[in-house]
Amino acid sequence: MTRAITLRRPLVTLVAASLLAAWSVIAEAGPVPDRTASQGTGGRAGSWAGSRMSTWTGSRTGTWTGTWEAASSGTAPALPGASIRNVVHTSVGGRAARVRLTNRLGTKPLRLGSVTLALQPPGEPASPRAVAGSVREVTFAGARSVTVPAGRDLVSDPVALPVPADANLLVSVHTPADSGPATYHRSALQANFVAPRGDLTAQESGAGYAATVANWYYVTGVDVLGPSVAGSVVTLGDSITDGTGSSFDANRRWPDRLAARLRDLPADRRPGVLNAGIAGNRLLLDGRGPSALTRLDTDVFSRTGVRTLIVLEGVNDIKGTPERTDPHALEDAYRLLVRRAHARGIRAVGATITPYGGHGAYTPAREAVRQAVNTAIRTHRIFDGVVDFDAAVRDPARPSRIRPAYDPGDHLHFNDAGMRALADAIDLSALVPPAAGRGSAPRARVRFSPRSPRPATHP
Repeated sequence: MTRAITLRRPLVTLVAASLLAAWSVIAEAGPVPDRTASQGTGGRAGSWAGSRMSTWTGSRTGTWTGTWEAASSGTAPALPGASIRNVVHTSVGGRAARVRLTNRLGTKPLRLGSVTLALQPPGEPASPRAVAGSVREVTFAGARSVTVPAGRDLVSDPVALPVPADANLLVSVHTPADSGPATYHRSALQANFVAPRGDLTAQESGAGYAATVANWYYVTGVDVLGPSVAGSVVTLGDSITDGTGSSFDANRRWPDRLAARLRDLPADRRPGVLNAGIAGNRLLLDGRGPSALTRLDTDVFSRTGVRTLIVLEGVNDIKGTPERTDPHALEDAYRLLVRRAHARGIRAVGATITPYGGHGAYTPAREAVRQAVNTAIRTHRIFDGVVDFDAAVRDPARPSRIRPAYDPGDHLHFNDAGMRALADAIDLSALVPPAAGRGSAPRARVRFSPRSPRPATHP
C-alpha cells in the first residue's frame, strides 16, 4: 500500500532551534525534591523532568523518552485499601524508567501509600504475575509514599530497571484511604488487576490480585532513559486511536502497529509512540474526557521529548450530540491546534476522518460535512503533513463506508487488519530526525512544499 503522507514544510524551518536543544542529552532529569506534587493541569510536566534528582545513582548518559501514555478520560469510584496493578505496553526501551501518576480529574488529595514497577512475563498479558526479581519500589523525591493534590500530575524518581521495547510493565499502586473520585482511563483494552485489601504492590506472584478490570487507574505515562535522540510521537484522537474494535490484551491499536514499524529503525533513531486517544473524544467540545483543544497541555505538551503530533479527531463532532454542521469550525480548531504545537517546536500531522457509512449515526448531511473537512485537511495546508487515513481504509465500491475486511461490525471502528492499514499509511520518514551524518536535510521520500494562506471561503 502506498503510504499516504505528504509533508508541507521542512523540519529545519519549523523547529530548528528547539530541536537542537531537544535532541541533546537530557539525562539530568528527575523530580523536584518535594513530597507533594506541584504540577498543575495547565502546566508542563517538564518542569519536574528538568530538575536534578536526589535518589538516582546510576549513569546519567542517555535521553529521556516517552514510551507509553494513557490520557485521563474520566473518573471512577475510589478503591480505598486496595492495590491496583496496571499493565502497560512499551513502545521503546531503556535502562531506567520513571512513572507518571495522575489525580488530574480528582476532587480530593490522592494518597498513594506505595507504588512499584515491574516486568510482566512475556506472553502472559492476562496475568498479574511479575518476573522474578523485577519488582522495584518507585519513589518521589526519595519518599515511598506521596500525596498528589487534586488536579495535578506527578513524575516519579528514576527507577533502575532495564525496560525492553515491546514489553508489558506492571505499575502497581496502593491507595490506603478513600481519596475521592479516581482519575482513570476507561477503555484500556487490557486486563488490569485489583487486590481488594492490603498493600500487595511488591508481590511477585500476583496471587492476591483476585479481581480484573479493563481500566487504567492513576497511571498516565512511563518514560525511559535510553539511546534514542528521536523523541516521541503523540497520537491525539478518539476511540479509533484508543483502539476500539481491536483485540483485547493484544496491543493492536494503530499506534501500537506504528510503534512496531518504528522498531525496525536503529535504536538511536527510534521515537517512542504515545497514545493520547480517548474513546468518545471530540475536537471542539468536552464530553468523554476534555476536548482535544482543552487537553493539549496535559496530553501532548507535557509529555517527554515530543517532536511530532498526529491528529485524528472530528468524527464525534460531526455525528455526536450536539453535532457540528459547519466544516469551517473544525478547520479553525485544527489551525489553532497547529499554532499551539508550533509554538512548542512540534510538527503537526493531520489525518483525514475515516468513513462510517452504515453506522447508526450516519446521514448524507453528515457525510457531506466529513467530506468537506477532509478536503480542507488535504488541500488547505492546515498541517505540516497529511496522512490520508480515509483513502487507506474506504471501500472503493462504497467510499462512504470502510472496507468490509477492516470492519469489526459497527461500521465505524476497525479490527486488527484495519488498525494495521491505518498505521501502514504513515511514512516513517515524517516522524524521525535525519540520520547521523546527513545534516538536517529531509529524506528524499518526503515531499515539501510551502504553506499557502487559508482560502477565503467564508467570512
